[in-house]
Amino acid sequence: MRNEANSPYVGKEKRTAIMTLYAVSILITLAGVVFAVFSTVNGIKIPVLSSEIPGAVFGVVIAFLGVRYFLSVQKLKAEVYKSTSTFSWSNFKKVKKSKS
Repeated sequence: MRNEANSPYVGKEKRTAIMTLYAVSILITLAGVVFAVFSTVNGIKIPVLSSEIPGAVFGVVIAFLGVRYFLSVQKLKAEVYKSTSTFSWSNFKKVKKSKS
């Protein structure tokens, strides 16, 4: 028994795509955390211009971007699962900005 008001039907393709996006965001976050820990344990420093940055900093940045991506996927899921969401080509039109 499915309550149509609370749980609108979403096609299998959309559910699969959203689950894939969740999996990718989790993998990005885990990769960042693993890289940060690995860099800290092994004392890895990455040369950038004329200085050396600890590898853990890059790992933390990657983990942050993964978390941010995860939150974006949650917002996307909320939009896709709305009962009023429909496909429209107007969503893909570029909005021209005036130069004034």
